[in-house]
Amino acid sequence: MSLFPSPFDAPSVRLATLAGLSEKLLGAGSKNEVLDLIGQALAVPEPGGDPGVLEGLANLYRGQVGPLSSVFDQVDRVGRKGIPEAWVGDTSVLASDVVKAAGRSVTQMSEAFHGSATVLLTLADAIGAAQRKDEQGRGQLLEQKQMLGGKDGFFDNLHENDDEEWDRKNAAHFGSTAVDLMHAAVSEAQEATRVAARDLNKWAAEARAGKMGTSELTAVDKLMLADTGVAGADTELNEILTAGDLERASTRMDQLSLDDETAMERMLANSDSPQERAYLMKALAAGHSVDEIGRFQDKIHGKDPDWLRRHLTPVVTAGDSMNDEGLASDGSNNNKDFVTFDGQRWIQGGDGSEGTCVASSTVTSRAMVDPLYALELTGGPDGQQDDPDAFRQRLVEEQHRLHTEGDGGENWGGMGPEGQERINDSTIGRATGSDYQRQDLDNAADRRAVLTEVERSVAEGRPVPVDVSGKEGAHAMTIIAQEGDMLQVYNPWGETTWVSEDDFINGHMGKASNSDLPNAYSVYLPR
Repeated sequence: MSLFPSPFDAPSVRLATLAGLSEKLLGAGSKNEVLDLIGQALAVPEPGGDPGVLEGLANLYRGQVGPLSSVFDQVDRVGRKGIPEAWVGDTSVLASDVVKAAGRSVTQMSEAFHGSATVLLTLADAIGAAQRKDEQGRGQLLEQKQMLGGKDGFFDNLHENDDEEWDRKNAAHFGSTAVDLMHAAVSEAQEATRVAARDLNKWAAEARAGKMGTSELTAVDKLMLADTGVAGADTELNEILTAGDLERASTRMDQLSLDDETAMERMLANSDSPQERAYLMKALAAGHSVDEIGRFQDKIHGKDPDWLRRHLTPVVTAGDSMNDEGLASDGSNNNKDFVTFDGQRWIQGGDGSEGTCVASSTVTSRAMVDPLYALELTGGPDGQQDDPDAFRQRLVEEQHRLHTEGDGGENWGGMGPEGQERINDSTIGRATGSDYQRQDLDNAADRRAVLTEVERSVAEGRPVPVDVSGKEGAHAMTIIAQEGDMLQVYNPWGETTWVSEDDFINGHMGKASNSDLPNAYSVYLPR
């Protein structure tokens, strides 16, 4: 085994090499050149991976579904018998709620094992098919190499008769076709691997209770925190604590002093609802001190779950938000959901009139990951306000503050990439513990290659800013969620919608804005 990486380890290099060789073969002017090019193509490694190992893993995962079904039956029987209103766990949650959450958790676990098994089997089939296609291409190349025979000597290469020319051109033509087969094999294996990584990352992110490794909370507490969603919405699309929140909160719980740990557990135990409890932990995940969280609880304690949702969760995802309802006349999706507080949209400039798209996207992204920040905007200094006009004033002031911090343009228009990265770090990264790094996307291959990291980030609850452009200008938005091959995008025009991976890759991002802004040209990745 070589101690040094091969340049062919990257699928993108293999694809570029094979594409170039296919073209060169068609233009080869001598037998020796054809043989050299065939040799270079045969030196490109076949698509990697062992379908048998993948199938074995899939069977192992699938074998866990049966035992989980038995566990679900037991939990379901307990739930149907009726549970007295006993309080359990360090944070005093109702036993009946725990049983319901346990049932949902077992169902999700079963779906994860079954889904992961399906992903692995699909990947095994795709890798096997790609390797067979590659083998077919290599076989054809070897046939052409054998047909041409050995290389010509210096004097032989000076003259080519009609039969030799015919053989050379035939070998070049069939060799190019064979290289195209090998190129297709690498491309198909690469895409299958990307899709598998996307789906497995998503299943891993949804193994939520296991994200909390802290010993300071009971298993019951962890289960309930992971299971709690915003009021009046599909829980699976609107969990209060993301996978990243759960991990960061767990880490911070373990780092608290004994006094702070006691105070935090007391606040959790005194919470009036699962939602209040989850928002306290989200505040911990966002990096706030226990004293700050205590003042935050004083503002939200006793509020009903609907009040908490309106003030602390800017974006709520509707169950029908992914339905395809066609395009509007401006090229955007008809199916869009407004992001509002008491009727006032989370929109740049308060009414869409300003060009603070970068700052505005950043404000909303921070509010999504930090409930204290959200409450400062929605509820004002005392956290009790329900005034859309006052909210609008605070929102615009914060947009202007970040626009200035990022050295944005005059008249509240535009911001350069350095300023955008800076406010991403100081505002979003401060809450998620991430360092945002710009990545340019010059073509469809770049956009395809970055998707796995984008989707892993949003699955963990870390927003990914995306810049789009067209002939007339540019605009900043944020990718905030992923389901299957769909990406949820927040547009600081005060709305969210879903686009497909294909839309992102192939220049159809106008569905999230309008047809004048089709191309994603950069993203900012949290690392």
